[in-house]
Amino acid sequence: MTALISPDSLHRLVKHAIDSGAAASIAEAEALFGGYRLAVEIDASAIHEPVQQAALLTTIALGRRVFLGGVAVGGPLDAPLVLSMPLGRTLADAVVALGGSLERRADESPTIIIGGGPGARRDGFCVRTAASGWRGGILPIHSDLQPAAGLAVPLSGMLAAALAVNEAYLHVSGGMPAAGRRVVGFSLWRPGADVDWLEADASEPALTYLPSRLWLIGLGHLGQAYLWGLGLLPYRNAAELALVLQDVDVITASTQSTSILSDSDMVGHKKTRVMAAWAERRGFTTSVQERLFAADFKRQPDEPAIALCGLDNAAGRRALDQVGFDLVVEAGLGRGHRDFRTMRLHLLPGRRPAAEMWKAAAGGEKVEERPAYAKLLAEGVLDRCGMTLLAGKAVGAPFVGAVAACLALSEVLRLLHGGALHGLIDLDLLSPDQRIVSPHPGAFSRFNPGFSIAG
Repeated sequence: MTALISPDSLHRLVKHAIDSGAAASIAEAEALFGGYRLAVEIDASAIHEPVQQAALLTTIALGRRVFLGGVAVGGPLDAPLVLSMPLGRTLADAVVALGGSLERRADESPTIIIGGGPGARRDGFCVRTAASGWRGGILPIHSDLQPAAGLAVPLSGMLAAALAVNEAYLHVSGGMPAAGRRVVGFSLWRPGADVDWLEADASEPALTYLPSRLWLIGLGHLGQAYLWGLGLLPYRNAAELALVLQDVDVITASTQSTSILSDSDMVGHKKTRVMAAWAERRGFTTSVQERLFAADFKRQPDEPAIALCGLDNAAGRRALDQVGFDLVVEAGLGRGHRDFRTMRLHLLPGRRPAAEMWKAAAGGEKVEERPAYAKLLAEGVLDRCGMTLLAGKAVGAPFVGAVAACLALSEVLRLLHGGALHGLIDLDLLSPDQRIVSPHPGAFSRFNPGFSIAG
């Protein structure tokens, strides 16, 4: 490979543009994304609410990885940051720390309003986030709909933000004409497609118990989304959350495009080290495992019994139910330009052993004949080997991992609150109302993984 372009340096949504044929070269794709801008405003009524602050911070953290022309944030941002995130004292501090700019954008950028009620119809794309109880989603700015009141759960704000950024990207990329004009959302307490997220749900509990011991396998796209979601939760004593962080990779330039906690200062550093440092700034307790995840080790009795898996390889997934975890929540994301918005979550142990579920990695769509790849080859920027490596890298978007993380963390929270668990959740962000949710066949009523109290 002639070392002008590295497969680990390419933005994973820029890759979407060249794989789909939307751009004929990497330069054209990068220019396209450089022109994508996002405007975010927080309603004055929302500034002191933790769930709305969670929506604001998540929108900025995701949006700046997708809208490379910048994320402009307006509103009364001198309000104190009430979330215990290591991002400064005020919302303005947090906006800057996350890569947003403190300005109210007056151009035709797509706009996301955080919280508040119905507003005047606007030209162009404008949606508002809505989060109540365990329910989160988005509405057109002028819609009279509003979710019924419920006790705030910060993950519903994270969910609403991820759905909003997905919708905004659908709009600018031309992926769906209805983007911004549809109502999208669901409940993290009862995620089935038959549940109306706008209606009151008397079965939703107050968020009282939080996980105290977790093992995170993989610290890229999904693993960092898990950490972000945990950081939003209202721990009374954050040090009570003990995390085992497992990975062998380093942060690369492309990691930043999908992974919500990565930035350019981390490139070249071990994922375990920088994620442990972030978690400890949040107040959590950490230990690290820098070895490949496989069936040749066993969890010790004093180690976390629940694992959240963010692996993107079938070999590691086949070992998930062989090392002694009592419960594993596993999420897999689509990799190609057609299916990168898809996710499938499993709860293990399940109906089938993991080794049977992931017998072999499926072959992806061949994209090497796209004009952008042919151009790289003809110009000598890549040789044939390098082109194959680049073509084999996954397309990815940070808002997909954020939605999957909300669902995965909610399985753990439901366990702690006596709710139903799910063996399978299958969802595509192009049509989230068509999701498939299947109950888990087992019972965990006697399983006590330990817990912390919400503050």
